[in-house]
Amino acid sequence: MRVAWLVRTWNVFHGNTVPPGRRAYLREMIELITGDDPDVVCLQEVPVWALGRLERWSGMRAYGAVGARPLLRSGELGRWITDLHHGLLRSALTGEALATLVARRHPVVAEQRAPVGPKRVLLGLQLDGGPFVGNFHVTGGAAAADQLRRVLALAEEDEVVLAGDVNLRPPYDAAQGFSEPLADSIDQILVRGLPSTPPVAWPAERRRVDGKLLSDHAPVEAVVG
Repeated sequence: MRVAWLVRTWNVFHGNTVPPGRRAYLREMIELITGDDPDVVCLQEVPVWALGRLERWSGMRAYGAVGARPLLRSGELGRWITDLHHGLLRSALTGEALATLVARRHPVVAEQRAPVGPKRVLLGLQLDGGPFVGNFHVTGGAAAADQLRRVLALAEEDEVVLAGDVNLRPPYDAAQGFSEPLADSIDQILVRGLPSTPPVAWPAERRRVDGKLLSDHAPVEAVVG
């Protein structure tokens, strides 16, 4: 029997709200996106200091890849300074990473970290009995299309899920053979070699906590398999 996988992707905006404020809500974001036991969650714009906390916050296994290293020697020092006002400082001191959270019931049998551009990386995980899941965040502007092509070229497996921030709105000429992207969105889940539901973005109210709208991106999810 084929297993169905609930896959989500979210650019967490370094824990900031819309509009950005003094404090961050990163832990609340992680608890929200993982609270109903998804299979895989791909996160972008994660401050580097948070990588070591994700398993405790989510109850899932966490795998990280650093794109931009912290400006200061210590990511924790960057966090303490950024805590003065997250809305103003954002990632200036904390660096930026990708993180993929995987439910503990799904073993990961291989990991891949490959550059796709300056300070940009693909974080790939091969799930036991499941697809290759690639988490990515490409640079906006002129570089986006070329970096997306590199991401697609690195996903060589037959069964592939690519989830992340494309920084381009569809259609994607390079994504032949992948599932239909979410219309008018830069956050995508693209699937090849497996059936999948159409990707769906969360409504704003689903990511509102204590009256605060979490992140400038909505989570996107799909069921794969």
